[in-house]
Amino acid sequence: MSAPEIASHPHRHDHGLRQGSGRAWSVAAGLIAALVLLPVGTVIWLALNPSENIWPHLMATVMPRYLMNTAILAAGTGMLAAAMGVGAAWLVSLYDFPGRRLLEWALLLPLAVPAYIGAYALADFLDYSGPVQMALRGWFGWASARDYWFPQVRSLEAAILVMAAANFPYVYLLTRAALHEQSGGAYEVARALGTGGWGLFRRVGLPLARPAIVAGSAIAMMEAVADYGVVSYFGVQTLNTGIFTTWLERRNAGGAAQIACVILLVVMILALWERFGRRNARYSPSARQPRPILRQPLRGPAAAGASIACFIPFALGFILPVGVILNYALAYPQGWITPGLARAAWHTITLGATASVLTVLLALVMVYGVRLSGRALPRLLMPVTTIGYAAPGAVLAVGILFPLAALDHRLADGWLALTGTDPGLILTGSGAAIVLAYLVRFFAIAQGAIDGGFTRVPPSLPMAARSLGRDAGGVLRDLFLPLMKGSVGSALLLVFVDSGKELPATLLLRPFNYETLATRAHEKASLEDLGNAAPAALLVMAVGLLAVALLARANLGLRKPAARGIAGDGPV
Repeated sequence: MSAPEIASHPHRHDHGLRQGSGRAWSVAAGLIAALVLLPVGTVIWLALNPSENIWPHLMATVMPRYLMNTAILAAGTGMLAAAMGVGAAWLVSLYDFPGRRLLEWALLLPLAVPAYIGAYALADFLDYSGPVQMALRGWFGWASARDYWFPQVRSLEAAILVMAAANFPYVYLLTRAALHEQSGGAYEVARALGTGGWGLFRRVGLPLARPAIVAGSAIAMMEAVADYGVVSYFGVQTLNTGIFTTWLERRNAGGAAQIACVILLVVMILALWERFGRRNARYSPSARQPRPILRQPLRGPAAAGASIACFIPFALGFILPVGVILNYALAYPQGWITPGLARAAWHTITLGATASVLTVLLALVMVYGVRLSGRALPRLLMPVTTIGYAAPGAVLAVGILFPLAALDHRLADGWLALTGTDPGLILTGSGAAIVLAYLVRFFAIAQGAIDGGFTRVPPSLPMAARSLGRDAGGVLRDLFLPLMKGSVGSALLLVFVDSGKELPATLLLRPFNYETLATRAHEKASLEDLGNAAPAALLVMAVGLLAVALLARANLGLRKPAARGIAGDGPV
């Protein structure tokens, strides 16, 4: 989840553009901010003004269970992802061992695998009919499940394992970047004073990298809170599944909005925890060029242990899901020629492409408009509009459907009055609602990339362009866009990839009989039809690999590391 700065700082450089024509751009920026914030505002309004207030009933029945399961899932995911990510980052940064170069970038690959696909693979691998239990029965001569004990596969513990395996790269990426920004002198001094491996980690590495660890763990926990595919497949009742149950089964939008507000509160708590954790522990490197960390070579059992420790999370997060899904895709080739797959792929491409172009275009206008404005309000709106990235897709779906449905009915009534024909539901009956959900959900990714592109342009260039007679639009078109094409391209790709993986918002907002690759994989897997789910799942992972390749190039290549985060650290 990739990843995806989110809290931008447009006031650092205005590039000398606050001259005359910024008013229209500032108004456009305000309108875009209102569009992005509309779903969250709608959710809050629905929660405060329900048609039938079932909040007391929810609190007396299911809400304690939802809260407890969500808390355990988030905490377990955060701790396990931190253990995997910090351990791997420490080993590849401080030591040299067999396979280190390969594992250094391979540890990013789990970001290409949506967590719900990892859930399908783990369940199939460990179920009674899976290869693990079949091998155990063959080795020990067990005839049935009554002859032995095996952990429950579809459980909260399994959900934690899957979510941690899918999201530990966030911790790994941020921790690795923090370690590489530190001077190697601190480690050399500690070694000279007799500090060993564990002491070096506990006394030097951990305190200096703690802000990054907190940020990465918070991202993993937020992804766990936002998840629907894993918990629904494993039968774990969380706040997210509660939205689906209350809305779709009980037909109570107000109750769903109230649960959505609880999720928003949880997400805000995690975001504040991440921000305060980093604020209270910052590392300031020397102004001089820091000494690089010299990796210590490992030999014998220590080298083998380091290789295995880095390989295990990579295997859980990438090799296992890809191997299981690929095996099904090869064993059931007929799944590739079903008409539903081609239609789902077309929907995924068109929705993702439309959403990415619109999101990047609106982010470009908003960031540019805020930079042209000298007022404080637009600057305050910039970080607020990133809340969509933290809000789960199910929450945004609740906030999008109701205003769009009201607008749909007004448009239909107006068209009927003018022409005498009923056009049907134009917005909610098509993919428009899904596109809007993707736009709001991933606006922060585009905003962070675009703002970073603006920041890298020297202020003297737009000032020179203005002195030559270019207006604000001309400066954007003729100067900024050519210089920012890399940032724009990265934003388009990242929004497209994340749109293709988004599941809960698509499930709630899609028209009848409308599939994307993500919804097709989820529905087929829910029916235990992994043969037909495998092609769609493989295509989703293949698209995800594009974003991981971009991420690896930015973080493991020649450029200085950067990572996707929240509340001040944005997407690559």
